[in-house]
Amino acid sequence: MSSCYHFMLISCCRLLLPVFSLIMFLGAESAFSASYYVALSGSDTNPGTPSSPWKTITKAANTLIAGDAAYIASGTYPERLIPQNSGSNGQYITYTAQTGADVVIDGATVTLPPYDSGLVQIENKNYIKISGLQVHNAGPNPNNSGIYLDYSNNIIIENNTIYNTVSSGIGVWSSTNIVIDGNEVELACNDGEQECITVAGTNGFEIKNNHVHHNGPGTIGGEGIDAKDGSSNGKIFGNRVHDLNRLGIYIEAWDKHTHNIEIYQNRVYNCLNDGITLASEMGGLLENISVVNNIVTDNLNNGISITPNGEVAQPPMRNLSVINNTFYNNGDGSVAEPWGGGIMVDNPNINTLVIRNNIFGQNLLFQILIEVPVNGLSVDHNLINGFRGYLNEIRGSSFVEGNPFFLNAANGDFHLGSNSPGIDNGSPLSAPNDDFDSVKRPQGTGYDIGAFEYIGQSGQIIPGVLMLLL
Repeated sequence: MSSCYHFMLISCCRLLLPVFSLIMFLGAESAFSASYYVALSGSDTNPGTPSSPWKTITKAANTLIAGDAAYIASGTYPERLIPQNSGSNGQYITYTAQTGADVVIDGATVTLPPYDSGLVQIENKNYIKISGLQVHNAGPNPNNSGIYLDYSNNIIIENNTIYNTVSSGIGVWSSTNIVIDGNEVELACNDGEQECITVAGTNGFEIKNNHVHHNGPGTIGGEGIDAKDGSSNGKIFGNRVHDLNRLGIYIEAWDKHTHNIEIYQNRVYNCLNDGITLASEMGGLLENISVVNNIVTDNLNNGISITPNGEVAQPPMRNLSVINNTFYNNGDGSVAEPWGGGIMVDNPNINTLVIRNNIFGQNLLFQILIEVPVNGLSVDHNLINGFRGYLNEIRGSSFVEGNPFFLNAANGDFHLGSNSPGIDNGSPLSAPNDDFDSVKRPQGTGYDIGAFEYIGQSGQIIPGVLMLLL
């Protein structure tokens, strides 16, 4: 063999070696990943193929390992889903409905344990995804949830429908890196403890794009979305929360440091209490909480309250901000003792609270009520429509007063009309970079007040606004 030919052969092998390595890697990865199928017509002795599926979700939960997926056919499955194995980074275990399938995990004939538990239960597991399922009738005990997570990490709960659960529709405890995305939760807390979506003692979470509505009686539980009890580093955004027998969005420290939570681009309306509440019932520090670009309307108490709300009279709170929201028509005047308004602050143990660039319009008894002295309070550049002169009601500095000229408030459209005094009269200080519609701020010569930045009548973005109050 000539030296030239020998050199060319070695060079080709060196060039092909990374390709061979990649093929071997992909082959090894696929060897540990499999798709399985579940259908009521199947048998758990089958291999779980499309033509020979398993019969139960339990078989899938007992079998799947990292990288595997179970595709479930239409039908009502009277059983629980309790995964026995964890996935791994980049190798989620997935339980999902087949394309177009209506999959119901039904607990009507399932008696859950008399402690914290769920029809779907994930405990001490990692890297699991639950997608596109319907979870109905979880009970009968006060802490029985539809989907229940405990001491688990990197879990995705997406595009599920949860209906009629004695406790939470979705309850998450003592976990990390949790995503709750695009779910519908109805008739949760019927009539049990906790909240429709509960996240407690959890670090790193996103609660986004969910529809939470029409809960149970609310005797001992039933707030819409609650991040509480030491939860941290979370985001609550893009949710629609309405028609609840308790308040809409609750951030509550209980007795633990609860911090770094953002609440933005949510719609909260028709709740029989506050739209949003920031509280610390048992004295835990509530810190670094921002409420930005939300639309909070037609709730029976306040648009937002910042309050102890429990047994500790002056719990510590630090670095709270309420910026560029729209609070409209909150409060209940139909009762013997009318109550409610835009924002109410009654905790004197606050260090730094910013209330800026909000619209407070036609709330019942007050627009901005500061009942106690607050250290580091900034109230400025808000649009006030309907100042009542209630005791301790204030306007703040650099305020604008007058009709905000919403495009169609009666039908839920709170974009600003071209003649609104909210246009260009906000402050740039700590203002968000975009608005409720993700339109960049500012669009004009200055920042606008309220949840929407005005971009001109012909170019106004109104994605599905009119259906949001249905």
